[in-house]
Amino acid sequence: MGTTLVFLEHHEGELQKGALGVLAKAASLGGEVAGVVLGHGVQDVAAKAGAFGATTVYVVDADVLAAPLPQPRVDALAAVVAATGAENVLFAASVLSADVAAGLAARLDAGLNWDLTDLVAEGGGLVGKRPALGDTVLVDVGWTTTPRLALIRSGSFEPVETGGSATIEPVVAQFEDFSTQPALLEHLQEAASGPSIEEADVIVAGGRGLGAPEGFKLCEDLADALGGAVAATRAVVDAGWYPYSTQVGQTGKSVSPRLYIALGISGAIQHKVGMQSSGTIVAVNKDPNAPIFDFADLGVVGDLNQIAPKLAELVRAHKA
Repeated sequence: MGTTLVFLEHHEGELQKGALGVLAKAASLGGEVAGVVLGHGVQDVAAKAGAFGATTVYVVDADVLAAPLPQPRVDALAAVVAATGAENVLFAASVLSADVAAGLAARLDAGLNWDLTDLVAEGGGLVGKRPALGDTVLVDVGWTTTPRLALIRSGSFEPVETGGSATIEPVVAQFEDFSTQPALLEHLQEAASGPSIEEADVIVAGGRGLGAPEGFKLCEDLADALGGAVAATRAVVDAGWYPYSTQVGQTGKSVSPRLYIALGISGAIQHKVGMQSSGTIVAVNKDPNAPIFDFADLGVVGDLNQIAPKLAELVRAHKA
């Protein structure tokens, strides 16, 4: 297996759930596993990785890494790979990590497999599992050279908190001139309350069965009662009913909450592939033949306009 590095993406002082999930998976495969934290003033952030199984965290701390730009991170990560001789470099899928992974693959002339949902140790190396044919089959993918680079689909692995501590190892990186030329002029974030769908333990998702954009108020009320997030299907985001950032499915995001409540969602394969790894799936639909009932843990046939408000009321009463 050799040494495996996990790119630990962080925002506002917190390590991202997806990256910590990949770290947990890497630790389960055996071999030497280390985290990599890149940024400016990130010693405290790096130390948090010890609680999730990292015994060593390599840190590149530089002014040029303060902004969330990919190219300086390619330089920094290449320096860590050179210093450690790592054979594997793993990333949790995100806009930033995908850019960094692609840039690192070009820099090191290394193979990059993406959209993986699992990894197994085999024959002293790695084999990736990648969905194909609309996520109806899994295919094995591999690498012909090292380092092996892998981009893991969002929501594939859950973080495992071990309560340990990590040794912080600083690494000095040289930055290319072209890496330091771009500047981040503005960083805008969509205003939102509550957890994102990638981080949430509970998701209430809505589909066309809600009838109209106003129907999402049912999802929002129930999500608020449960302390969860609201998601949507592609059909409703394409119709302009809800933001694209909440789309779950083959062309949206993959999620794995503990509880996934689907309101008015038929359960097409394109949506199923984005949420099928959820812990418990509850479906509410007036159509008893809706495909979602084939894979839901609990199905309720009925009028969601009556069921969802009553469920929210019961949850709030139980909390009180």
